[in-house]
Amino acid sequence: MNRKLKFISVVGARPNFMKVAPLHRAFSKIESIEHLIVHTGQHYDNNMSKVFFDDLELPKPDVYLGVGSGTHAEQTAKVMVEFEKVLAKERPDLIIVVGDVNSTVACSLTASKLLIPVAHVEAGLRSFDRTMPEEINRMVTDVLSDFLFVTEESGVVNLKHEGISEKKIFLVGDVMIDSLMMYREKAKKSAISYQLFPQTGSSTAISGQQSEVSPRSYTLVTLHRPSNVDEKKNMETILKIFKGIEGLGKIVFPIHPRTRKRIEEFGLSSQFAGVKNLVLVDPLGYLDFLNLMMDARIILTDSGGIQEESTFLNVPCITMRENTERPVTIEVGTNVLAGLSVNKVVSLAEECYAGKWKKSSVPELWDGKAAERIAEVLHNSFEEHPFVVSQKNTEELNP
Repeated sequence: MNRKLKFISVVGARPNFMKVAPLHRAFSKIESIEHLIVHTGQHYDNNMSKVFFDDLELPKPDVYLGVGSGTHAEQTAKVMVEFEKVLAKERPDLIIVVGDVNSTVACSLTASKLLIPVAHVEAGLRSFDRTMPEEINRMVTDVLSDFLFVTEESGVVNLKHEGISEKKIFLVGDVMIDSLMMYREKAKKSAISYQLFPQTGSSTAISGQQSEVSPRSYTLVTLHRPSNVDEKKNMETILKIFKGIEGLGKIVFPIHPRTRKRIEEFGLSSQFAGVKNLVLVDPLGYLDFLNLMMDARIILTDSGGIQEESTFLNVPCITMRENTERPVTIEVGTNVLAGLSVNKVVSLAEECYAGKWKKSSVPELWDGKAAERIAEVLHNSFEEHPFVVSQKNTEELNP
């Protein structure tokens, strides 16, 4: 081509940043590609956004939409309105969306209606639970996408079952693992454990004796899904789980602002404060959290990405959901589904602290080169077929 290709990657929430960072590095090595980053502002404060850009060495976003919070409909609509203006101005050859947040589906819809090709990174993942907003976002985005980049074999199977052409599907590995491998050594230098567990006490702790904590001696918790944290009954169950494992060691819980607010609204603040060894802290940056993941004895989560990262790090993981869109983390990884069963979660945690956990391995292609594969596919496709791709001519793209 005689001109540079212009690709726009969209980020909106924290998990997106870890996925776009390796893509940005991969595209920067290809002279014929100009890569822009649009931040929708779905996560919009420093703890939820800026610190991740700093940790991942991402440049300042080329465009910041600043849509903020709202209902699913409000947020999706705001992103579509503002992103359409960006597309009209920049006229990109391709937009790249990652994951399954509202920004993902909103930007895919907007670009598709303007016949701008869409690439979806982390395509094909399915929980088969349509009560999850993320599941709707995944399905709609995949239908609209011209390039579907898949992290694990189950994604390929799902897309084929849904009638997606094999010519659009590329099994490339996991870009989140690219970031983890890139920054693992840097994360080891984080002083977060000393900040949380100093010998002389800590203002961040809710209760319990303060002492320096050694590796593999604490439980790391991350919970954010509305089905878990927006219902009082479920928060009470989570409280019982914490009570059940408080004797095993410290429980470190970087808490989402919405979750902290719900605890207060439900009148549960004093009960959480009464949990021995529970340490509630504000959301952490990528490097600090990665440091805590690497040294955790076990992780309790409802996050999809953390199921993947814990598998790669060989850290036992209990997923407090009834399903997962990442089955490879169960089939070959360290992950176990437990839902919100107090008995099951406590029993599994006790087994882990007793040194009993299943053997695991790293899934295929989780080798730190996923972003390079994605960049190669896109570069080669546009070099071979230098025309604007639309849903009508996608079949011609990779004959």
